[in-house]
Amino acid sequence: MKSTKYNNIKIYTAKKSIINQSSIKPNPMKFYVSLIAFVCFMWGTTAQNSFSVSGKVVDKSNNSPIPYATIVIKNKDQIITGGITNDKGEFSIPKINSGAYEFEAQFIGYKSYTNTITIGTNNLDLGTIYLSEDVTVLAEVEVVGERTTIEQKIDRKVVNVGQDLINSGPSASDVLNNIPSVSVDAQNNSVTLRGNPNVQIFIDGKPSQLSASQALQQIPSTSIKQIELITNPSAKYNPEGMSGIINIILKKNSNLGFNANINAGANFGVTPKGNGSLDFNYRINKFNFYSTYSINHGRWNNRGFIDTENLTNANNSNLTLFKINNTNTNHFLKTGVDFYINDKNTLSFFTNQNRNTTDGYFFNQVNYTNGVNPTLIQVFESEVKSRNEVYNLSYKYQFEKPQKTFELEVNYNINDRPEDSQFYDGNRNLLQTNQIETLGKNLIVNADFVNPLDEKTKLELGLENRYDATDNLFDRDFNYFSDFDYKRNIVSAYANYGKQNEKWSYQLGARLENFEVEANFRRIDELPGQFKDKIFTVYPSAFLTYSVSEKDNLNFSYSRRVDRPNLGQVNPIRNWSSPTIDQEGNPNLNPQFTNSVEINYTRTTKLGAITSGVFFRYINDPITQVFIQSPYDENKKLMTFDNFSNATEYGIETSGNLNFKKWWSANFGADVYFRNVTGFVENVDLELVEKEVLTVPFNARMNHNFNVSKRFRIIWFTMYRSGVEDIQFSNKLMWKTDLGFRYSLFKDQGSLSVRYNDIFNTMYARFYGENPDRAQGQFRWESRMLNVTFNYRFGSGKNRALQRKQRDANETQGGGMF
Repeated sequence: MKSTKYNNIKIYTAKKSIINQSSIKPNPMKFYVSLIAFVCFMWGTTAQNSFSVSGKVVDKSNNSPIPYATIVIKNKDQIITGGITNDKGEFSIPKINSGAYEFEAQFIGYKSYTNTITIGTNNLDLGTIYLSEDVTVLAEVEVVGERTTIEQKIDRKVVNVGQDLINSGPSASDVLNNIPSVSVDAQNNSVTLRGNPNVQIFIDGKPSQLSASQALQQIPSTSIKQIELITNPSAKYNPEGMSGIINIILKKNSNLGFNANINAGANFGVTPKGNGSLDFNYRINKFNFYSTYSINHGRWNNRGFIDTENLTNANNSNLTLFKINNTNTNHFLKTGVDFYINDKNTLSFFTNQNRNTTDGYFFNQVNYTNGVNPTLIQVFESEVKSRNEVYNLSYKYQFEKPQKTFELEVNYNINDRPEDSQFYDGNRNLLQTNQIETLGKNLIVNADFVNPLDEKTKLELGLENRYDATDNLFDRDFNYFSDFDYKRNIVSAYANYGKQNEKWSYQLGARLENFEVEANFRRIDELPGQFKDKIFTVYPSAFLTYSVSEKDNLNFSYSRRVDRPNLGQVNPIRNWSSPTIDQEGNPNLNPQFTNSVEINYTRTTKLGAITSGVFFRYINDPITQVFIQSPYDENKKLMTFDNFSNATEYGIETSGNLNFKKWWSANFGADVYFRNVTGFVENVDLELVEKEVLTVPFNARMNHNFNVSKRFRIIWFTMYRSGVEDIQFSNKLMWKTDLGFRYSLFKDQGSLSVRYNDIFNTMYARFYGENPDRAQGQFRWESRMLNVTFNYRFGSGKNRALQRKQRDANETQGGGMF
């Protein structure tokens, strides 16, 4: 263990070198000089050819032009060149040598047009090309919107969120808790991926200033289009997060004309809760305007107990009862515009605006079992009015060579979270007030270049500069008590090289990263402390895929990742307090590094696609939560963090989509993980002792869809989570089952959904432990609820999702191969 004991918080000094430098500031000059050189390097010239091919693509049913249809010119199976139609449906492909070629025009939702063309000594005008709608494709798009589907890609699992999953609850946490490999703790909204809490939450492909718990509470389920589980990210991605990245992709429509979708819902538990959303887009000529607004409001009731037996002092044994009521109002807005300058240049802007108000009530009663010590009652009330703002500007250039692109993106995020709270005793006498102001800012500038060197080889290059800053001020009883500031600057560059043969394909990559961090802590009546560190690290990644047959696919991946201590883990300022427990961070934490290996096998059968996989991780200096004796109060325990010894993790998981009958389909997921953990805990004599534990969490989920008729559908969801033994506290098993239905209205433009969650009220947490005290407890939340949702969609546009860039499909660019 890297630190023997968290026992003296007066001067905070890093265990690595203390660098006596000025405060860290973003260094844009170095980055932008590199960026200019990078742009000059990637800007290649294309071969000079003699003639051009031109024409116009229109809809056969109404002769309306089809903008941004894809044009491809091939010689046998090799792509020679191509382009995209403009807003009038016209195209002109220059610099083509004389000869015979295969011509193809395609657009999503339409049947492709193919023909053989011959270029002689003059430019070739193909005239008007008519595309017919593909009814089968359009029907499939509609089905995907009704039910959730899971796709296994080379470097990620993509969950397409359907209405069945949206109806599981009003927030992102309800959606995540119903998909394979992910678990959400209802008590604090902490997220685990493959049984590990060290996971990064991305929103639209970018890290956010929102913590995982904030994001899951504040993002409405109706605004989510897809969820990507990137368990072994390539060098293209930020290396933070041992178990990978959960990327929440928000909706953004790009259909032609005006289109809108309205949702209104209510949840009936202990108290009723309401939610609603409206999303629309207007696509005309070179512009696409889109917006999504949602509101959630309700009061949430939670309760539980902790029964503690003090093995050294029976007078301190107690039964703690607690009740938590939070009234939450959340407003969420995403709005943006795409400007298609021409067939090669696209400029896009969007902003996310989130306003959240939480009125919290925490009742805590400590009953001492000896009958001598008086009962303690503490009431904690708080009001948090937070705002989170994201501003994103991007530019994309499409070269004449197909799939050769350059993209520049700037993302700015600000998160302001003021808290005003009061502590009362059982007689409502005011004990203490806390005023906490936390302001976080984040700036990311990145450039990405993709160049297919030939039909089977691809090169990806990129630069990124990320700057994070957080300031925290804590006033007690309206007087200064403590504050801290935290700044870090990360400059990185990556390269991925991929090649595909007949059955084999591979990608090799590396990310170089220079990391600087500085934190300053100040507390009344104590000397100030400072933490500084500077690390240069290389993060390699590798992917290998073998297509055994058309129905069998095998892939292998490796990556190196890091988990740096977050603000909550290093901040020594109180997070929360009760009569028996305080929680705060440890500024002496070291980062933990993980080497991860993963093998996946996908089998396509008559029933559907099934993916099974195994993974192995080796973790250096894992960061773990610990309970120790408080250095401030002998009658309290301190909940904090420390580095434990090295650990290993390995596991098996399987998931897929199955179509048993025309009327019966299901998606499922099951996983089991093994984690060898060795660490130090305090025994009954308050001495540090070594303890080794093999934790084995097992999770299983299955979601059934029964099509009773064309309009009526029944949904049955069930899940199981096993008990888990851990170093200090162990959990018991939990399970639940949900039942619901969905009925289509108004010629399938509307629908009514009803879902009863946790029918048997079995979904609640139970835990127990023996170090340093013998304890057991329980936590219950409003798991059993009735959800009713009405949805109506309308508009004039057809389902013509633009494919000019992956942002139009709300997908991040893949780190995989072809």
